[in-house]
Amino acid sequence: MSGALAAVRKQFDVFGIVVLGWAAGLGGGMLRDVLIGAVPPVGIADWRLITTAVLGAFLMYFFHPRLERARRVIVVLDAGALAVFTVVGTVKGLEYGTTAVAAVIVGVMTGAGGGVLRDVLSGEVPVVLHDRQLYAIPSMLGAIGVAVCWSVGWRTPVVLSAVVVGIFALRVLSLRFRLHAPGPWRGRPGGQAGWSP
Repeated sequence: MSGALAAVRKQFDVFGIVVLGWAAGLGGGMLRDVLIGAVPPVGIADWRLITTAVLGAFLMYFFHPRLERARRVIVVLDAGALAVFTVVGTVKGLEYGTTAVAAVIVGVMTGAGGGVLRDVLSGEVPVVLHDRQLYAIPSMLGAIGVAVCWSVGWRTPVVLSAVVVGIFALRVLSLRFRLHAPGPWRGRPGGQAGWSP
């Protein structure tokens, strides 16, 4: 729905709205599957996922004035999707026998990759790269957590669910308290140094 909303704001036609909705919802998983060799990617092979993404896009197409007013709900849902997709992506990478580092990378790509595709297709610099929101960082921390737990044999649904909750909580708390990643390191007058605000 966030992809479809971006398309609505850019005045895309119905096809563009559906494509952006599909790309935002399933793009990260497709990137993951291509990288780990799980082909065909689920984003084009599983009709249930495709149908869900397309239905979400059509909901935004028809009801965007009302849904845009419920933007906070969409942001919270997006935080939940980030958490779930990150954990699922990391686990899938580990199940396919990748290294822990590769699993963390594809986990983050699964969680945040859809938003990157959404922004690129709508002609924007990806928010995850420049807006300093705590988006990719919670995803990366969660993916590392999954990889560590996996390596010591903690692979239970309870552990994975706890990681999902942790990613979600960090993302929501960062929005609630307006926490940001530090900007570029800059020297300060008088010989002091620090991050830009």
